[in-house]
Amino acid sequence: MTTPHPNHDRGLEFDLSTLLSRRRSLGILFGAGTAAALAACTPNAGGSAASPSSAGGSTVAATASTAAAASPSPSPTSTVTRAFAECGVEIPEETLGPYPADGSNGPNVLEASGVVRRDIRSSFGASTTKAEGVPLTVTLTLLDNSNGCAPLAGAAVYVWHCDQDGKYSLYDSGLENENYLRGVQEADANGQLTFSTVYPGAYNGRWPHIHFEVFESMSNTTAAGQVLAVSQIALTESACEEVYASPGYESSARNFPKTTLTSDNVFGDDGGIYQLATMSGSVAGGYTAALNVTV
Repeated sequence: MTTPHPNHDRGLEFDLSTLLSRRRSLGILFGAGTAAALAACTPNAGGSAASPSSAGGSTVAATASTAAAASPSPSPTSTVTRAFAECGVEIPEETLGPYPADGSNGPNVLEASGVVRRDIRSSFGASTTKAEGVPLTVTLTLLDNSNGCAPLAGAAVYVWHCDQDGKYSLYDSGLENENYLRGVQEADANGQLTFSTVYPGAYNGRWPHIHFEVFESMSNTTAAGQVLAVSQIALTESACEEVYASPGYESSARNFPKTTLTSDNVFGDDGGIYQLATMSGSVAGGYTAALNVTV
């Protein structure tokens, strides 16, 4: 049976010292790039799909040096256009938890070669172990609330979450040399990025979730004070019930009924209304989760 992580996700107060040293600095974001970002808000008649960045095999800082050579801007999808219209409430600030591996608490995966990638299911570097589980595609749309909800083109997101047994790579026993289910992506011209992963498990004391940090840019992901937002994605009850009834999620099936969205110590204050993903899919075909992230 999966046991609770000690001191896991006790709320913003638990790691307040870390968050206070790395608060957002939106006032200097993008400067002269505002006009180009606003232009991306206009829907394209052709309705072609956005193409998330999928670079890999390099450190975050090295990848940033190639940003200027990006491909032509994709056109907003109907999902992106809807995100612009719904923008206005900033994503709630949440705890990093004790296992971020961003250098604030032990290991720093952001300095590792290979962390910039779309598919985060496997470890990279010394290990290629692949996390098992129901496939999950996560798409985030980043919007700048201080700039008329313009897309945060060029911002970077670091995502991490537990495996199907509720354990975290780089920290839990037996996983100290694994770094799967962690990765960084750069937002495209529409402020959008996508990760391919597996459905997280449920462990005692927490509603199923995915952690993420939003940085000003790829080159700032290892710099203190450049975090625009620290938050979490809440997964839907119906999807969790279906996934946890499938093979491999036996411990999650036992743990999931013990915590509700309203009793969760992160999402409980508002029921996760601004962090609950829009989800669809099936166990056989995999799930998709989408969330608008206004910062």
